[in-house]
Amino acid sequence: MDTLENMKNAIDYIEENLDAEIEYGKVAQIALCSQYHFQRMFAFLIGIPLSEYIRRRRLTLAAFDLQNSNEKIIDLALKYGYNSPDSFSRAFMAMHEVTPSKAREKGISLKAYPRVTFSLSIKGVVEMNYRIEQKNPFVVVGVKQRFSHIDGLGENIGKMWSETPQETISQIAGLGNGLVGVYSGMYEDNTTDYYIAAITEQDTQSNLCKLEIPSLTWAIFEIIGPMW
Repeated sequence: MDTLENMKNAIDYIEENLDAEIEYGKVAQIALCSQYHFQRMFAFLIGIPLSEYIRRRRLTLAAFDLQNSNEKIIDLALKYGYNSPDSFSRAFMAMHEVTPSKAREKGISLKAYPRVTFSLSIKGVVEMNYRIEQKNPFVVVGVKQRFSHIDGLGENIGKMWSETPQETISQIAGLGNGLVGVYSGMYEDNTTDYYIAAITEQDTQSNLCKLEIPSLTWAIFEIIGPMW
């Protein structure tokens, strides 16, 4: 429950500062985790990167201000973090599909992205078996692609699995005991690396990529179901 409260407090800080500078380090500090892990956790839970959430929320409030105040467009651009009316207009057009000046007209349809909320939802009585383990460093070897967090991450990863040649899949599986899917890294351009790989001690083959995993404490869940 403390984790949910910490996330709520972090969102409170973001919402209170949409018209000011938002320090990612402070957001993470409020959530009581590192900046890297907060951004990764946020993208996983919400489905979009933190930067994209902030952008959408600011442009939502900007649209409200345009329709309900007489503030100049240049003042709204500065208020919501844009250096010029042109950059603000481009971002506004990309989201709302109308110019800021057009948005002032009555009857114009605009998009609104609501504030995110976190809650604990308990459904049914299905139990999940898990264990906590400290694992030594290990290496995964396989094929890698870089994907955007914004543009259909799950769909693109599914496509990667279906389009990877069967001979490559068999080659990777032969390196260890089965296949694993691994996310690695979150980059400033809102992308992440994904591996179809095997845990192995064998030497890296020329057509495959290697990722070294350091010693960490893991929560390991048992999941039973169909596999691709």
